[in-house]
Amino acid sequence: MTWNLSGTYLESCNCDVVCPCTTSGLTAPADRERCQVTFAFHVERGEIDGVDVSDRSVVVFADTPRVMADGGWQVALYVDASADDRQADVLGKVFSGQAGGPMAALAPLVGEILGVERVPIGYHDDGRRHTARVSDVIDIEIEDQVAPQFGEGGPVMGLTGMFHPASSTLTIARSTRAIGKDVHGRSWDFTGRNGHAARFSWAV
Repeated sequence: MTWNLSGTYLESCNCDVVCPCTTSGLTAPADRERCQVTFAFHVERGEIDGVDVSDRSVVVFADTPRVMADGGWQVALYVDASADDRQADVLGKVFSGQAGGPMAALAPLVGEILGVERVPIGYHDDGRRHTARVSDVIDIEIEDQVAPQFGEGGPVMGLTGMFHPASSTLTIARSTRAIGKDVHGRSWDFTGRNGHAARFSWAV
């Protein structure tokens, strides 16, 4: 299977800003007893095994041990309801790591698949603000951080050299809204906690 995808991503988790998991390559303990993180991807342009998957979104939720590198992740995958059967199939293979690429690096850490669902996903990227809504179960908005001395129009703070499936360069962001409702038995409000955003470009 050959494929290429490009688009934008956002992330929200229950760590404080900045997340120690991200900055340590998954080897430092999270700020809480477990790490609960949501990755949302919007494919602006893409083709997987000859199937056009442009303008489709995928969201991955993971509940992991405090040290993410220990493995045993519990993962749920949400695929855009607007995807047809072929699109949903190939998107599921790429974002679960079955088709190689960046997500394959995380696949050995997964201990349990909580579920794979096709649901309405709303995704919007507006400069410093990034939002993702997964049906009625996950609702996230994050805002990239700018040093107060620079004012609203200043440069966004970022991290470089990261070991991360989305990109080696991520924004430093804080959630202005991060709510989960009965996500496979889990509910939360992580508003005010860690977030990241980036553009991604993958190919195999």
